[in-house]
Parts: sequence; C-alpha cells; structure tokens
Amino acid sequence: NVSANQRLRAGDIVVATSSGSKHLVGKSGLVHKDWPGSFGAFCAAIRPKSNIESRYLAAFLQSPSYWKQVGKKALGVNINNLRRGDIESLTLPLPPLAKQREIVAELEKQFSRLDEAVANLQRVKANLKRYKASVLKAAVEGRLVETEATLARREGRTYETGEQLLQRILEERRAKWAGRGKWKAPEAPTVETTLPEGWTWASVDQLADVGTGATPKRDKAAYWNDGDVPWVTSSVVNGDYVDQASEFVTKLALAETNLTLYPIGTLLIAMYGEGKTRGKCTELRIPASTNQALAALQVDSSIRGYLRHFLELNYEEMRKVASGGVQPNLNLSLVRAVCVPLPPLPEQVRIVAEVDRHLSIIREVEAEVDANLQRAQAVRQATLQKVFQP
Repeated sequence: NVSANQRLRAGDIVVATSSGSKHLVGKSGLVHKDWPGSFGAFCAAIRPKSNIESRYLAAFLQSPSYWKQVGKKALGVNINNLRRGDIESLTLPLPPLAKQREIVAELEKQFSRLDEAVANLQRVKANLKRYKASVLKAAVEGRLVETEATLARREGRTYETGEQLLQRILEERRAKWAGRGKWKAPEAPTVETTLPEGWTWASVDQLADVGTGATPKRDKAAYWNDGDVPWVTSSVVNGDYVDQASEFVTKLALAETNLTLYPIGTLLIAMYGEGKTRGKCTELRIPASTNQALAALQVDSSIRGYLRHFLELNYEEMRKVASGGVQPNLNLSLVRAVCVPLPPLPEQVRIVAEVDRHLSIIREVEAEVDANLQRAQAVRQATLQKVFQP
C-alpha cells in the first residue's frame, strides 16, 4: 500500500534519478492531476512549497541552466545517478510568486505556438513514412512501373520471366557452389497469392546465401588486440549503409571462430535487438564480419536493389514472425523462409530506379523537417535560458 504522503499530487514533479543512459537521468515530468500510485525506485518526486509555482519549477527543469548543473552531478561508472542531495542543491532564480506566474503565462503563450509548429512537423514526418510505405508496397505489387509482360506484348517480343530468372539464379548458384558437402537446392516457398503476369514467388534462401557471425571470446586478447578486421553489431542497421566497423577483430579470430568476412554489397538483417532494431536491413559498403545478431545475405548485384527494397517493406512482417518470449527473435531459418515476389530483371531495374527517385525526394523533405524540429528545440532552449540564466 502507498501511504498518503507518497501518493503523487497535481503539481508534483517526477525526476528520473538513475539509469544506464546518461540522456535519461534528470528528465522530469509535471503531474497534472492527483494519482493514487507512487513513483519507482529510480525516480524522485519534488513537491514545490506554497511560494513556488509548480509550472515555473517544471520549466526550470527543462532549461539549459538545469541540465548544466545535472551534468556535473549525475555521475557513475555504469549507472548515472542523481542523489537527493544533488536535487536539493540545485540553484535557480526565484522571483516572487506573482512574477513566477507571469513568466509561466508568457512561456506557455510562446510554447503553445511552438508546440503547434512541432506537431505539424511531426504530422509531416508521419505522412512521409506512410508515403514511403505506399511507394514500396506499389513497387512489390507491380503497380509502380509498367510490367515487363505488358511492354513485351506491346513491342511484340519475348522476355525472361521471373520464374526463368529464378531458375537461372539457382543454376548459377549451384555452378559456383564451394561450400561443404553436396549442393542442396533451397526450398521453394508455398504461396498461393496471385502475382502480376511474369512474376513468381521466391524464398530468400533461393535468392541469397544466408549466414551469420559470432562474437569472439572477449577474454582472449589475441582475438581483439590490434585487430584490423572490421566487425559489426546489430546497431549498424539503423543506418542505410555500413561504412565503418563497430569494432575490429584479428585475423586469428577470423580463422579460429565462426566469423565470415562478408564482401561489400552484403545485406544485413538484425535478427534480434531492442526497440526498432529487429528486422531492419542495411548494406555493407566495407568488407566486414558480424556478430551472431545479424543475418548476412550475399545476393547477386543484379537483384540486390530490388531485394533490399522488398525487405524494407517487409520490416513489420519480419517482426511479426519473430519467435520467442519476452524478447522475440528472428533466426536464420525464418530469414531464409521469407517469401519474395520476384519480377523479371528489367522490371526490377525500373522499379528500383523509380523507388530511389521517390525516396530521394522523401529524404530531402525529411532532412528539412528534422532541421526545423532542431530549430524549434533550439528556440525553446534559448527562451528558457533567457529566463533561468544565472
């Protein structure tokens, strides 16, 4: 049971006091109405005295002056902490109560306009995300460009269908097979959904060599010290391309562990990870080995662009099929089994070019939106700094 004194009241301010992230410690929120619960062990509650306007104090806890003080107090090795004494020792300018309320009224008026602008920018970002998804969906459903079947019929010529392309890919992969044992034909997908004329269903396993990596033993210095072999973790999927290593391992680690040095152009899919990481895809622009959290897809350059765009669209579906309990994960079998709608190669080229054109426009608009969001935050901080500067 929570005692009456511990229950949060309207006007209280809750502050995060302990976290593994230095960006979280010190963040605060104003309680707008009485709440029967309490606050967690990693938080503190501030209850302003009668001569303090709670909204004034809450505004101070967002200001550069406050964060400068927090930066000097929130110290720790692995965990950043703010102690009660650190919070009590914070200093701020304190005018009379009437002046505090006057300042709050002016801040709310200015920030109301700013909040409206930010909300509009966030709506633009959401619309861009939906537009991107619609472009990718149209691309893999044969609606973005004219199909090769239609063009060939109008021009009175034959063409290589998606099914013929798939058979050629499999034959070329078999001819180049240099792995262990006898070549085993990848399993074909069983999908009944109708595709555009000339398209066929293929599995990722049919289109790509799928592998993963490992994390060499950390306590074996010979695997890490003075390493020059790029090694990447699942965090790299948050970028469009991988241009630098997360860390470096040695050639000995490459020789003695389950590591593989993947070539430029390899597609990487995060098989597990927190937040939005799992299921995301990126592409190597450097040769690199990976840890076990990444699936590496080596695919012919002729179909790589189309496959990558499909995997971007398939992100949410990949997350749905992940198996596991508290933190559901993908695995290599699930990645290999992903079904890909495969159009003829010339159609893929046109699709990729059109998708890239749309995405280029989207990226330009997103960059402008992000710049305006940063400017809005800078205006907010400058306004608070003017009020609370020492």
